[in-house]
Amino acid sequence: MKTRPRIVILDGYTANPGDLDWAPVRALGDCAIHPRTPPERVVERAGDAEIVLTNKVVFDRAAIEALPRLRYIGVTATGYNIIDLSAARERGVVVTNVPAYSTPSVVQAVFALLFELTNHTGLHDGAARSGKWSQAPDFCFWERPIQEVAGKTIGLVGLGHIGQGVARAAQAFEMKVIAFSRSGRSVPRVALRSLDDLFAESDVVSLHCPLTTENTRMVNAARLGRMKPSAFLINTARGQLIDEPALADALNREQIAGAALDVLSVEPPPPDHPLLTARNCLITPHIAWASRESRQRLITQVAENIRAFLVGTPINTV
Repeated sequence: MKTRPRIVILDGYTANPGDLDWAPVRALGDCAIHPRTPPERVVERAGDAEIVLTNKVVFDRAAIEALPRLRYIGVTATGYNIIDLSAARERGVVVTNVPAYSTPSVVQAVFALLFELTNHTGLHDGAARSGKWSQAPDFCFWERPIQEVAGKTIGLVGLGHIGQGVARAAQAFEMKVIAFSRSGRSVPRVALRSLDDLFAESDVVSLHCPLTTENTRMVNAARLGRMKPSAFLINTARGQLIDEPALADALNREQIAGAALDVLSVEPPPPDHPLLTARNCLITPHIAWASRESRQRLITQVAENIRAFLVGTPINTV
């Protein structure tokens, strides 16, 4: 009888805080699920595992070399910058991710953030509930000007699954879509631009690219300086793409009109993070991906990735 592989999930809580079922993964091996794992306990908890799943727990060279039974690391996310891929390859450890599972959720979040910047829904709900509408002399009032997105230009940095989804939604709202694509990928009705030209031309810049050593802090003071004073910046990708002190400075000096961020370079952020108090900066706690439907797709695909690995035909390798 073939022995079932040992599977360890190191940080399962964010993907499944209890409203979903890990049954598809449990069916594939003897499974231990930890809600969270601090760095100093990674080797201890993964020590007897052939298969390890991680969302944000880092696997550096030291951790990989300390786990002789390890054969497979499954990243329960799309981004895989938490894994030392060189060390994994040297050890013959297969690494997979889950592409595209969160596309509908993230596209929806991009426009939720954009519409909060243009319509100020939360602000006006608060104004109505505080009594300001009841005291108003007219049938309507607004705390800040409301803008239409129709006719405005949205610049997408990245044209993968999410970038293309945002492009389609933006076109439905009658926006002009331009993009920077590192690979030069062509998409109908989307004009390609250089990165600097995109920042200069866009009314809204939205980031949809993976984090690499080359693009860390690519949204820096110089590129922010190219943006229109009326422009917005949206980031649902990775916080490290932005030079955060430079963005806080640009917002506080009204160099750009606003920013909406679902990700920061340190998560959770320290209380004194400069963007938490920056002018016209919306921040949500890395939840663009986290709809129930999206997390269910994630678990289903994680199980499919493991199943494919176990039969010798791995998929979604990175």
